[in-house]
Amino acid sequence: MCDTQVMQVRHLMTEMGSAPIQPSQLSSQRFSSISLEEMNAFASLQTRVDRKYVVTSELCNALLGTININGQVLSVNEKRSMGYQSVYFDTPDLELYKDAAYKRRPRFKARTRFYHSTGIAMLEVKTKDGRGKTVKIRTPYDAGSLYELTESGKTFIEEATKSPGSSENLRPTLTSQYQRTTIVDHDTSTRMTCDEYLLCTDWENQSVAFPYCILETKSSVQPSPFDVWLWDHGLRPQRISKYCTMLAILHPDLPANKWHRVIKNYM
Repeated sequence: MCDTQVMQVRHLMTEMGSAPIQPSQLSSQRFSSISLEEMNAFASLQTRVDRKYVVTSELCNALLGTININGQVLSVNEKRSMGYQSVYFDTPDLELYKDAAYKRRPRFKARTRFYHSTGIAMLEVKTKDGRGKTVKIRTPYDAGSLYELTESGKTFIEEATKSPGSSENLRPTLTSQYQRTTIVDHDTSTRMTCDEYLLCTDWENQSVAFPYCILETKSSVQPSPFDVWLWDHGLRPQRISKYCTMLAILHPDLPANKWHRVIKNYM
């Protein structure tokens, strides 16, 4: 459960779709459904400000039950909690991790993502622009190549980062699996994702499960209604990255000052 107080560490081979979909602990019944196509039409937010929060499922349900928004919940094939899998790529020396740890710019992340609800795969590159906004660029990808970068995938990364040769030494480093519920607000064209059951496995086949829910708000400039509700209830954004924070837990020798507070408080 996403609010279990004990961190679980175990060894297992992570394969595409190996984590079964579990009953969500989140209650979104008050919201009507919105399709992926409808959501992307007004709230795709590929260039955005992201804020992340670590909460229990009880607090997340309090937000979902009381927030005053013109909201809908993403539904795909009649499912509101959907399985995601991401495979992150880094150099043998984990240079992309270290770029994030030391706040270097420019920097980027590269990952494949598989959506269990649709069977669709994407190759994604996330960069930081000069104002600190997250810019995400993605392209359809072969679901059979999630753990490798094809030649076309390498070209895509180098064009997205405007850095020739930046993809040559990348290899799969960490796989994350989790379930996501997405709420959108029509009045502000913002959205919030609620992730539970996060399980990450590294290249040495070590795994760690994160025992809380991760909320991420996505807006253009102004804070979203989700942010305002969380701030009014004493919650503040946390520095947490599925890739970097989980990798730092699995490999304590890595520089992790940026994520030390989350690791200390929640793990």
